[in-house]
Amino acid sequence: MHKVELLAPAGNLEKLKIALGYGADAIYGGTSTFSLRIRSGKEFDMESYAEGIAYAHSLGKKVYCTINSFPFNSQLKLYENHIAKMAELNPDALIVSSPGIVKMASKIAPNIPIHLSTQANVMNALDAQVYYDLGVKRIIVAREISLKDCEAIKSVIPDLELEVFVHGSMCFAYSGRCLVSALQKGRVPNRGSCANDCRFPYELYAYNPETNTTFRLEEETEVGTYIMNAKDMNMASHVDEILASGVIDSLKIEGRTKSPYYVGVVTKAYRHAIDDYYAGRFNADLYQKELHTTQNRGFTDAYLLSRPFEKEDTQSHGFTIQDGTHQVAALVSEDGMTWRCKDKTCIGDRVEIVLPVGVTLEPLENDACKIEEINGSFYLTLKKIISITGKEFECIHSGDLNDIILPVQLPSYTILRRGIYESKEKKS
Repeated sequence: MHKVELLAPAGNLEKLKIALGYGADAIYGGTSTFSLRIRSGKEFDMESYAEGIAYAHSLGKKVYCTINSFPFNSQLKLYENHIAKMAELNPDALIVSSPGIVKMASKIAPNIPIHLSTQANVMNALDAQVYYDLGVKRIIVAREISLKDCEAIKSVIPDLELEVFVHGSMCFAYSGRCLVSALQKGRVPNRGSCANDCRFPYELYAYNPETNTTFRLEEETEVGTYIMNAKDMNMASHVDEILASGVIDSLKIEGRTKSPYYVGVVTKAYRHAIDDYYAGRFNADLYQKELHTTQNRGFTDAYLLSRPFEKEDTQSHGFTIQDGTHQVAALVSEDGMTWRCKDKTCIGDRVEIVLPVGVTLEPLENDACKIEEINGSFYLTLKKIISITGKEFECIHSGDLNDIILPVQLPSYTILRRGIYESKEKKS
């Protein structure tokens, strides 16, 4: 059986390893040059990106290289040079946005598959055919497309792979076609430097040119002024419908600038959703419980199964972002021997252990900690907090850069977390 691919974001080498450890089949990312995520791309240099590709390949996983901004005439030679450099690293595909760059990439790196970015806004079989004829192997369809339209494209071009976004930030504009950031900040969204101006609160005014009078419009109580703030996409409850269609080749998670916790938890939730579907035990409530632990702008199932004009729940007008149900307490190191504090943690605290995919623990107790299983989840109670330099702590606070010795080795990049209300109480 051909199984759908789970594609996760990688903003840096650590997040790449976390995404793969928590269940991704492939990751996407790149250096900042000509990527639509300049800020996250700066965390990858050529050396660390090459290391990430080699690491993924050692696990039998894939890496798709993002070169998906739109070029100025003055940048064309720079694009050629960058594509050539990326090709030397042997990624599994190049993600590009414009037809000109599709042709350029095909010429410079003919052996590397080309994936067409969602920024190209493909919505129908006619446009898909044009790109397919240019040599595109996969199209990341526009976020506004419907599953029925994906089925129509696949019926015409069965060999064309289709990738859909299933989770993460949504754009207020049509698949990124926005100039608000460029107007207010001089930062061009389609060249990788969007300032997310749609996430800000705005005051509304009415102006009468005949009287030269301006009135401030008063909103209803608690409705708010985040008038362009789109909710986050969350399609976990519909993974079964998407996979049952048989026309989608890859499920994509947005979030190269998001936290390691987001990458790990969201990837793991969709890994379970996919695997459970094929095993005949799909349970949307389980995946949603995990996804709601992350910070979000409110969730919407967006447009894949409903037309835009049928949706009235895609905007979050009252707030820009809200806490999830949990807070990260610590992230375990790659070697599993230490952890770094992300939220105030004291001796006697009990934190939940979030494990990468495919690993488990055995309950134990020693003079430094206790690991117990409660209702199917593992918890760690700390009896000592000692850094690798020998410094002892009663409590350690968020942002402290001391590496704290784990009383027992845990799997690479294990996450330790607690409920959000408990976290807030500790800070009060």
